[in-house]
Amino acid sequence: MSESPLSILVIDDDENHADVVVASLEKLGADCVIAHSQGDALGKIQSRYFDVIITDLMLEHQDSGIEILKAVKQVSEETEIIVVTGHNSVKVAVEAMRQGAFNYLQKPLDLQQLRTITERAGESSRLRRINRELTQRLDEKFGFTGVLGNSPEMLAVIERLKRVAPTDATVLIQGETGTGKELFAQSIHQNSPRKNKPFVALNCGALSEHILESELFGHIKGAFTDASSDRLGKFEYANGGTIFLDEVGDMPMPTQIKLLRVLENSEVTRVGSNATIKINVRILSATNRNLEEAVVSGTFRQDLYHRLKVVTIRIPPLRDRSMDIPVLLDHFLKQFAKRYGKTIKGITPAARKILFNFDWPGNVRQLRNVAESMIVVDYDGLIDQDDLPEEIGGILTLPHSVDVPVTDKTWGIEASRGLRELVGKPLTEIERLFIIETLQSVAGNREEAAQVLGIGERTLYRKIKEYGI
Repeated sequence: MSESPLSILVIDDDENHADVVVASLEKLGADCVIAHSQGDALGKIQSRYFDVIITDLMLEHQDSGIEILKAVKQVSEETEIIVVTGHNSVKVAVEAMRQGAFNYLQKPLDLQQLRTITERAGESSRLRRINRELTQRLDEKFGFTGVLGNSPEMLAVIERLKRVAPTDATVLIQGETGTGKELFAQSIHQNSPRKNKPFVALNCGALSEHILESELFGHIKGAFTDASSDRLGKFEYANGGTIFLDEVGDMPMPTQIKLLRVLENSEVTRVGSNATIKINVRILSATNRNLEEAVVSGTFRQDLYHRLKVVTIRIPPLRDRSMDIPVLLDHFLKQFAKRYGKTIKGITPAARKILFNFDWPGNVRQLRNVAESMIVVDYDGLIDQDDLPEEIGGILTLPHSVDVPVTDKTWGIEASRGLRELVGKPLTEIERLFIIETLQSVAGNREEAAQVLGIGERTLYRKIKEYGI
């Protein structure tokens, strides 16, 4: 049991029976409150949180327990409910279980069984509550259903996502190539009332006009040469859910006109047909183009532009939110280490510095690809400069170079010269050099150096003394 007492509401119109239940539960150290009617119970439920609610199914000769169950689940999903029933209302108790009750007990109550089941219900309630609070804290710190970042720029975007997601408003997502616009669209869908319906994405810039219209609106048999049968369009397939139109700025003008009609009338017409089909679809769109300039130049319809941008979300490029690089990098490294079955002990400060200071013209997509590349080429479980692609500052020689050269007086050479200097040297001298290099890379932090080298701190201290470092 938790250190704080369980908070329990006992609902029973039989005052004597309620007192017996409370006396039994107080042996667990529980904080118990009694309600003798449905109205009294609902008032208490609205005013405070309970870990567990124990309610008689029959209150004032009515099946009020089911109504209480429904009301509780609307207020607090974490609260567990135990229903108490007589022999003649077991069917109602089974229905209560289907509605989300934790368990049911039959009268006359076995008080030991009551305490046991209540303890289990309390543990379940608190575990669910902890999980919810943990998820909420992670969302607030790192993102919103898959959107990662804790920079001020990203926190502002996440806050905007939270506000727009529960609505049906059309959203225009703007950002450079590689910023993850589809991920943001998925996040809006997954946090909306439509989350259990389809999410359908289509790249409008990758298809010709005729193929795009067939993909969006469907076609009937014989509509064109290759139309051998009727075909459902993306709008029909996404009915009840969300459609995401990527690169909407590249949509041909004739298709723009038809899309505007969908937005105005909530209906589509398959290619080759005259019949209209009613749909209920939320439209999210994205572009890396400046649509205002496209409207001025006449390549994008002004009325469609305003219908698509009821809400606009601008995704900042990665170079403008460098605080998010460590969070994204660690996420991608774990993801690809699992995919390729590798164990990664960490990443050196020198490699982190390069990755943090890089401009990332390809944005998050480029960072993701670099993370995958590093996992693939790594051989020692430690991501360092030799694992980085050359175009972002990787090197091809070992041992790894550092910002400030370390001179080994015994060898009479700089420790950062490279692998060729190691050939013909005893392993003890090579080990000494690697310890010097590692200590330099972590600014002399022996604890961190031991972690990087994969040895214990005591072993590292012994070797430092043994090699006279």
